[in-house]
Amino acid sequence: MSVNLSPVGGVGQQFFDNNGVILSGGLIYTYAAGTTTPQATYTSSTGNVAHTNPIVLDSAGRIPGGEVWLTSLLVYKFILKTSVGVQIWSSDNISGINDPTNTIPIIYNTTGNGSTTIFSLLSAPVNENTTNVYINGVYQQKNTYSLSNLTLTFSEAPPTTASIEVAYY
Repeated sequence: MSVNLSPVGGVGQQFFDNNGVILSGGLIYTYAAGTTTPQATYTSSTGNVAHTNPIVLDSAGRIPGGEVWLTSLLVYKFILKTSVGVQIWSSDNISGINDPTNTIPIIYNTTGNGSTTIFSLLSAPVNENTTNVYINGVYQQKNTYSLSNLTLTFSEAPPTTASIEVAYY
């Protein structure tokens, strides 16, 4: 398994509450982006020892061991809470530094038949804002389709023999 350094907590980052007080015993929860499904992070570049989830910050408000590594090609959501569970912040759609998901879109190609409005993608896009849809090479405005997990639904069926391309992260 390949891992990349996290931009959140990556190496020695110190965390504070909203009053600037060191977040001793603070909690960092990690989830699959856009969900509340727990997703593992790792203690080193080998990716063989998972952090607890939540990660419990030490008395200096730092991650024990000082490093957070993310699985390549996965996108995360981080939630920071106090030791008693009060949320301080949330950050979604985070991937590792130099992770290929930051630069290489997934391309899905299909052909319209004039009646089908629902298409199943290869994997779930991060969200609608990381998706570009083209019919016969013409960009489609976001209000002409919707996304739900693996499903792309057009408001109107693409024409027969229309080339449909979906580029997404």
